[in-house]
Amino acid sequence: AENTLAPNGVCAFEVTDKQAGEHFQKWIKGRLFTPKAAKISARPDAFKGVYLPYWTFDTKTSSRYSARYGRHRTVKDGKTHTETDWYSTSGFYQEFIDDHLISATTRYDQNMMRKIEPFNLLNNKAYKPEYVSGFLSERYSIGLQDGWNHAKRDIHDHLQAQITSKIRWENSADVVSNLRFSTNHDDITYKYLMLPIWLSSFRYKEKIYRFMVNGQTGRVGGDAPISPLRVTIAVILSLLVIAVIWYFFMSE
Repeated sequence: AENTLAPNGVCAFEVTDKQAGEHFQKWIKGRLFTPKAAKISARPDAFKGVYLPYWTFDTKTSSRYSARYGRHRTVKDGKTHTETDWYSTSGFYQEFIDDHLISATTRYDQNMMRKIEPFNLLNNKAYKPEYVSGFLSERYSIGLQDGWNHAKRDIHDHLQAQITSKIRWENSADVVSNLRFSTNHDDITYKYLMLPIWLSSFRYKEKIYRFMVNGQTGRVGGDAPISPLRVTIAVILSLLVIAVIWYFFMSE
């Protein structure tokens, strides 16, 4: 079993429970597909302040890559159409990844937790138990190695997007395909941080909807009721816009 590590740092609450309630009201009023009745009636239950565990990772990445890229050209031979010329490329990409954040708890909805990021991690101070007194605090349930494996997957996706952008920019390419790359990680460091989150929920039509508020920034993430009618209207409007664009394009 992995020995339990002590937290390296803690970021204090900068948003009060009253302010968290105000941020929630703004958030729910701004939700396009939430019924008006829910926006008017939604009142958060009592807020519960918790310090949740996170890993952050720094790493110096070095990636060797190969790919194909294409440039489109317009061909007119009776009917105008587009053809793509393909070329091969390879190269080297380096980037320092600073404070990549990974949740270290399995108790809460990971999508919801991502919605309230980012945190201002520069505001962390060395951990002392008295900093978290008066709040619930949770020990990590995702260990350091599992956290690093998760971070590597995230970083791989990030590097894929960065290398694709680099190839497009350097070669004035319209499209990139068959990208393959391998990455070395050097100077890997980690921190185990306790970060502040307000938890609450509200009830609408006998259903409970949970949400979180970032205890530093006030950013809200969570579930809210959806109005099928509002979604349908939005879909119809989108289709109308597409139809109008297509009509003008075809009539030119």
